[in-house]
Amino acid sequence: MRIDAHHHLWDPARRAQPWMDGPWADPIRRRYTQADLVPHLTAHGIDATVLVQSVSSYEDTAELLAVAAGEGPVAGVVGWADLTDPALAEVLAALPAGLAGVRHQVQDEPDPAWLTRPDVLRGLGALAGAGLVYDLLVTPRELPAAQAAARALPQLAFVVDHAAKPAVATGGRQPWADGLTALARLPNVSCKLSGLVTEADWDTWRPQQLLPYARHVLDVFGPDRVMFGSDWPVCTLAAGYDEVVAVAEAATGGLTAAERAAVFGGTARRVYGLGER
Repeated sequence: MRIDAHHHLWDPARRAQPWMDGPWADPIRRRYTQADLVPHLTAHGIDATVLVQSVSSYEDTAELLAVAAGEGPVAGVVGWADLTDPALAEVLAALPAGLAGVRHQVQDEPDPAWLTRPDVLRGLGALAGAGLVYDLLVTPRELPAAQAAARALPQLAFVVDHAAKPAVATGGRQPWADGLTALARLPNVSCKLSGLVTEADWDTWRPQQLLPYARHVLDVFGPDRVMFGSDWPVCTLAAGYDEVVAVAEAATGGLTAAERAAVFGGTARRVYGLGER
């Protein structure tokens, strides 16, 4: 099974997307549905997907779960939940089936150590108790806190989104490279090979600029803890779906067939428990 482990669906006319905070987002400020995505999946033999939240809203999460419950490729949802809510365990238990994980826009929190707050760690513990995964939407600034949280909760599976957003546009590698390496030493952490194209210059990027970052991810995590994600439709700000797949295939070109199968499906299926949901 080939899996796209990270994409979004939204309708700004139905629900505001606060992160679309300027004219830069105009090209993607429209409704995106499964019908828009399926032709891309079919073209690349992708059988299933993980649908990821883009709004901090229980209503939005419920709508994503409704999509997963219907016909289509969505095999699991990474929704939103308030990690600081003392009643989080009860809230999670009341959500419809299909929730594979939870994500919060940690990169937007003013406090770079937000993940290590006692109330947040308590909430992460509730996710572990519910058998869910936590997606880390972080930048290099938050990597130390992500490492501390993952070390404090070895029973919780963490997944780093977008390889923690290295500074591809400027060619910078530190502190990203060392921070990601340190995080990868923890066996309960995996990483998505996603989002790199939008960290590059949207107009002038070339695959050779992205490949060193992608290969660092593969080197430090190993293929069994790396999963491909398109980050569609955000990726279309810089590249088409075909181009994103091509970069991932180039980055994994030196791997064995079994290792490529892990990156393009096996890791996501195991970590998110997609076959069990």
